[in-house]
Amino acid sequence: MNNKSAEFEIIKPPAGFSIDIEELWRYRELVYIFAWRDIISKYKQTILGFIWAIIQPLSMIVLFTFFFSGTLKISTDSIPPPVFYFSGLLIWNFYNTAITKTANSIVVNKNIIQKIYFPRIILPSAHVAAAFFDFLVAFSIFLVLIVGYEFMNPDFEVNYINFLFYPLAFLMVIFGSFGIGCILAALNVKFRDVNLVIGFITQFLFFLTPVIYPVSVFKSNMAAYLLAINPAVGAINLMRAPFVDTAFPVGIVVVSALSSFFIFIIGAYLFKKAEYYFADLV
Repeated sequence: MNNKSAEFEIIKPPAGFSIDIEELWRYRELVYIFAWRDIISKYKQTILGFIWAIIQPLSMIVLFTFFFSGTLKISTDSIPPPVFYFSGLLIWNFYNTAITKTANSIVVNKNIIQKIYFPRIILPSAHVAAAFFDFLVAFSIFLVLIVGYEFMNPDFEVNYINFLFYPLAFLMVIFGSFGIGCILAALNVKFRDVNLVIGFITQFLFFLTPVIYPVSVFKSNMAAYLLAINPAVGAINLMRAPFVDTAFPVGIVVVSALSSFFIFIIGAYLFKKAEYYFADLV
């Protein structure tokens, strides 16, 4: 009889908070698979397909320009109304979609969670990536609009140097929407009431986001800085920076950037803490 010493590997959860970047990198292809599934399911069996990603923001721009600028005469800070509203809607549509989809990411994918193991944080990451696809499609149309508007209106000046701030704007809304979505996703598993108030939360955030009005409407600096806790506020200001003849509010952008980072950390932390009971509760 051969006596061989048995070797055991004890698997323990990591001590403290850890996103485990190495593990996420091993499962990186799942982000693409889940994101592409989300994109395909959204446009499946539609006649126009991906063209809806263009039609939706353009129709909203026409409506906003006619109603808010033409009828209510809301200031656009000397920015042409179509450019003003398009820059705001670009950020808001991504922000809203990413938060809503991410908040439901665990509940919607409960069958997969109960059957196989993979880093659960891949699910909210994939939904944010899918929302970013629509954003990029609409953003390409936004660039065409800017070039066309500048060509047809000699008085419309664009400071192309300020386009360098756009990557920061993108990161701010990606981090912010991911963090908020993760917080809601963790709560949604345990308290299904959250699913009923997600729509209310996004509607509330819409009015706290300068999509239809400029930040300059706030005469109080304190009010503007409190508003900037919403990451989308700083991102929209950066999106409009190339079209204003004054310096964009640096303080507001800094507050939004810091807020998006902290929201991201808090969201990832709460999500990782809650993922141990996902399979039991969904």
